[in-house]
Amino acid sequence: MEAARQIRDAVARVSLLRQAFDQRPGLRDAVREVKRFQSRRFAGTYADLLRGGPHADASRFFLDELYSDKDYTERDAQFSRIAGAIERFFPHQVVDTSVALADLHALTEDLDQAMALAWLHTCAGAASEASRYVCAWRAVGRRQDRLQQLEVVMRIGREMAHLTRTPGLRLMLKMMRGPAMAAGMASLQRFLESGFDHFASMARHPGQVESFLEIIRTRETALLTDLFDAPLVACETELARTLGQAP
Repeated sequence: MEAARQIRDAVARVSLLRQAFDQRPGLRDAVREVKRFQSRRFAGTYADLLRGGPHADASRFFLDELYSDKDYTERDAQFSRIAGAIERFFPHQVVDTSVALADLHALTEDLDQAMALAWLHTCAGAASEASRYVCAWRAVGRRQDRLQQLEVVMRIGREMAHLTRTPGLRLMLKMMRGPAMAAGMASLQRFLESGFDHFASMARHPGQVESFLEIIRTRETALLTDLFDAPLVACETELARTLGQAP
């Protein structure tokens, strides 16, 4: 039950982080502000994809499920409660995706809380929202963790694409909808079905999945590099432009 242990460990890390900021309302609000900014940033970076075309649905899935500012408490609780059942209910490809999602969530929560601490204290006097974000990013640092975060996102995308090539899996997911709901896995089931359908739509056209993931990797790597290394004013101006704000 290695996968179950990994999922429970990841959820436990998120729970501990949440307990810390639940005791500090100011920190909790700062975490929400950081998450909202990041969700808006993703929407701005991929506005061209979200407007329509072959990558629109997958971009929306990434925004809603991986870069969103929504509360994942319900999905976390389900993960922890039924981590062992995931290995019994789902094929190993789905189990791998579930582990990657849990790991990504734990790492993201850790980084977001570190950002929120800098946002709240070190960078509170920044001249703009964009400059405050850059200040917090550079105060936190942790380049390797940022690279790992992006790599896990890529892994989830690749695994979603792989799921669409598994014969009979879509029918299996549909048949498991009732048992999954009864077992308390509704949020996980929705994530898997939504991801499967969006990636299956692209997979019908050769090269589209690979093209989409390469766009994500290229743009996120460029942003990550700028946030660490670009001149401060240039980085702030580009972020403001991405969010549709005057520089």
